[in-house]
Amino acid sequence: MVVPGCNVSTGDYADKNPFWYRFTCYQAGTLGFQITPNDLNDDYDWQLFDITGVTDLNAVYTSPSLFVVGNWSGSSGTTGASVKGVSSVECASDPKENINTFSTMPVLQQQHVYLLLISHYSDNQSGYKLSFGDGTAVINDPRLPDLQSVKTSCDATVLTLKLNMKMKCSSLSANGTDFAIVPALATVVAASGGNCNTGFDMDSITLTLSNPLPSGNYALVIKKGADANTILDDCDRDIPEGHHLPFTISIPQPTPLDSITAPGCAPSALQLVFGKNIRCSTIATDGSDFVITGPAPVRIVSAIGSCGNNAGSAVITLTLSSPIVKGGVYQVAVKRGTDNNNIIDECGQETPVGSAASIALKDTVSAAFSYRLFVGCRTDTVVFAHDGNNGVNQWSWNFNISGTSTLQTPTALYKDFGEKQIFLKVSNGFCSDSISETIQLNNALKAAFETNDLLCPEDAAVFKNRSTGDIIDYHWDLGDGHSSFLQEPVPENYPNTGLEKNYPVQLIVENSNHCFDTAHAIIKVLRTCYIAVPNAFTPNADGLNDWLYPLNAYKADNLDFNVYNRLGQRVFHSSDREQKWDGTINGHPQRASVYVWTLRYTNHDTGKKIFLKGTAVLIR
Repeated sequence: MVVPGCNVSTGDYADKNPFWYRFTCYQAGTLGFQITPNDLNDDYDWQLFDITGVTDLNAVYTSPSLFVVGNWSGSSGTTGASVKGVSSVECASDPKENINTFSTMPVLQQQHVYLLLISHYSDNQSGYKLSFGDGTAVINDPRLPDLQSVKTSCDATVLTLKLNMKMKCSSLSANGTDFAIVPALATVVAASGGNCNTGFDMDSITLTLSNPLPSGNYALVIKKGADANTILDDCDRDIPEGHHLPFTISIPQPTPLDSITAPGCAPSALQLVFGKNIRCSTIATDGSDFVITGPAPVRIVSAIGSCGNNAGSAVITLTLSSPIVKGGVYQVAVKRGTDNNNIIDECGQETPVGSAASIALKDTVSAAFSYRLFVGCRTDTVVFAHDGNNGVNQWSWNFNISGTSTLQTPTALYKDFGEKQIFLKVSNGFCSDSISETIQLNNALKAAFETNDLLCPEDAAVFKNRSTGDIIDYHWDLGDGHSSFLQEPVPENYPNTGLEKNYPVQLIVENSNHCFDTAHAIIKVLRTCYIAVPNAFTPNADGLNDWLYPLNAYKADNLDFNVYNRLGQRVFHSSDREQKWDGTINGHPQRASVYVWTLRYTNHDTGKKIFLKGTAVLIR
């Protein structure tokens, strides 16, 4: 699944245990909804697609231009779209992280068709509740159930009734008693709903009459049938008794090209609509029965009807040699095909040459954008711009961690530098496009260095520069009155004062934008690094000579220090120069006496192994 702004290689963005909901927006506005798991430990994810004009719904898996909004956080519990949601897409995350499971409410466009995917990352099947609210968009069909149109058969013995929405098959009386003909020159003797053999609702009904109707004007009237009700929609609202629809029985006339179904962006096929079924045998499969003209040359390569059982088709689909990408008005007209006839309707009437219909298309659009970078020392300012070509009037920007915008030329501020992923979706109300592009904010500047924390008097301090950025100047203050402008100063020998002393070291770096950053460190120069063990100590907690340990063992690697009493028992052991014997064992003070110590270590500079032995007096 394509999720703009998320790395699909590091997250699971799949329709796992999915449910799909398709709906139409009848009034533009925001959409708010909530998915509430029956088990609040379940993790549900979701994504909304705009599939207006899309013929191959598999495109939702690959086309980022269909993306509207989504939330793929790894957190469990309720999720959805609300006023408290975040504007950026929450990508796959650690369930332990406190991630907002709600996204901002998307803005739906009127008469657009949407597809909502609910993906169940958890594998149990506890289920969920889906509720809509808060938003201003209307996705419930505001129409009341009613009759829409009547089509008559060529011999005037059958009426095909079109309803204005899906209605229940179970509300239809099969004996036709839900209907009456006025004037009553025939009666309805049978009624069957389209799709009722395989489904539960219908939007068309075939009515069989008792006899052919003569030419004239009639009305089809709704009434309560043998089942004591009229036709009911899926919400149990009825078509009011007495509602009627006029129709005319006339001498058969040629069936003109009625209209062209509004296609999506850059159509590669067009659907022609006729008032009556066209005999499939009269449709030239190479499309030569039709010609198309418009602002850009277009060639028809095939034509096909919906010709199941060869019953004829009121819709003919034309396949084009290439998608129409240039906007303007295009006209399709009927002509004589390579089969030496025009198309012929179900009543045997030939559609006249020149019968035509037009459709207005808009240009395809491109989401490609430009930007200008204004570099700062602490904040970078990026001004983005889209050219607005081909009538683009909608922009949806996502600036990574710097927010979103719907402006054509927005500005984003970045306080942290590095690689930024920018997403833009544009639309002219008909065609849309999206792009994801990476920009580099490579002016980060960081001063850093490594040096000695402790320094023996005879040793020199060594400096390792670890600064990053486009650095043009280094200024070192070594703390002893010396300075350097090298990337790494030469080793520095600090004065031997005979006392322990701290030297503050500072590095200031400057980059090509004349920004500065500073790093600090303290070097402690020791009085001596001569390793020795005292010959006496007084553990009386007065802060003076209270411990027995190797003094100045800064260069003692692999240190091993042991203390033994006069009986040869070890009373103290340490491998850390900071650990000291306080004259106790398990908290019990030891008596004043002479103690033997041993010291082993490796000299850090020479690698030489040293062994020392001596005695120390514990004085109390």
